[in-house]
Amino acid sequence: MITREEALKAAESAAAPYNAEGTIVFRDVVVKDRGVSLTVIGAPAPAERALEAALREALAAAGAETVHCRFRAGEAAPAGTQGAAPAAGAPGGAGQAAPPPKGAGPVRGHGAGLEAHPLLAEGSGVQFIAVASGKGGVGKSTVTVNLAVALARKGKRVGIIDADIYGFSVPDMMGIEERPQIVNERVIPIEKFGVRVMSMGFFVEDNAPIVWRGPMLGKMLRNFFAEIEWGELDYLLLDLPPGTGDVALDVHQLIPQSKEIIVTTPHATAAFVAARAGAMAIKTEHEIIGVVENMSYYLNKDGEHDYVFGRGGGARLAESLNAELMAQIPLGAPDNHVSEPDFSPSVYKEDTDTGRIYLEIADRVIAKCEA
Repeated sequence: MITREEALKAAESAAAPYNAEGTIVFRDVVVKDRGVSLTVIGAPAPAERALEAALREALAAAGAETVHCRFRAGEAAPAGTQGAAPAAGAPGGAGQAAPPPKGAGPVRGHGAGLEAHPLLAEGSGVQFIAVASGKGGVGKSTVTVNLAVALARKGKRVGIIDADIYGFSVPDMMGIEERPQIVNERVIPIEKFGVRVMSMGFFVEDNAPIVWRGPMLGKMLRNFFAEIEWGELDYLLLDLPPGTGDVALDVHQLIPQSKEIIVTTPHATAAFVAARAGAMAIKTEHEIIGVVENMSYYLNKDGEHDYVFGRGGGARLAESLNAELMAQIPLGAPDNHVSEPDFSPSVYKEDTDTGRIYLEIADRVIAKCEA
């Protein structure tokens, strides 16, 4: 089992050939379950890819099974502090995040080289919204899909990246059966309900499982930008995997300006776990624009609300994150039929009660993002 000290020693040794001027500093070195993540500060931009390869090789030799590198531009720390762990209670000590160094830029990692991408470039005007949850099964993908469709119904140009690479479901939920086409070596997203969609599900056969380690997830997420012809967008929604793993970190690297919506059910445990996803958003400096409580109640045949999963979880979560409770969505499936020309299993019609709730959420999102 690799220790933090061994990981830091291996990283410093791998960086030595690139650190002639003593400008490279390591921060946020975390070792967990044979995985190592660390932030590299002050590495020369042209050397980042070679340095990342050297770090991965050195850490693998030291016993790490997965390695996650983040790169920041910045000034070196004072002599003698490279890689040192701050004292508990000091900035960056136990329970506190280390402040970025003077002149620090956005984290790059897998986003290196994409700064000039039409969607990611500063001033592109695209609003990025990551939809997150603490655990699976709370309806995060349902919220993502229906919010995207609601924004399109409001006249916005909308895209979805199904970033839940292990548990991709967006194509099936939207009733998409075709595969993307390639034009001039660029992949064209599938469009349905006015929403452009890209998912790992388009590239696997017969619902095959994705058996990848963490670094491959970041590379696939990068490809969803680098190789896809998105065209002009107003909003790009990212359906994140549940929890606080590699993809959530990679989203911060690629899109530091992204905002987040946290999805939970009213059950106390679901809301408790969702708070971790919210805490991660705050630590990575993503603005939480709201909480959506899904499966809030069931409307029975007498028109009464049955609170199947309890009450109050969404409100408590919103309060703990100092965010708005944007909506409480009832439990129920869309009244869609396979004979309909635009059938989908999960998209609510615009004139239904739940469809109108999603339109109200879209109005709130637009108000917060375009104020």
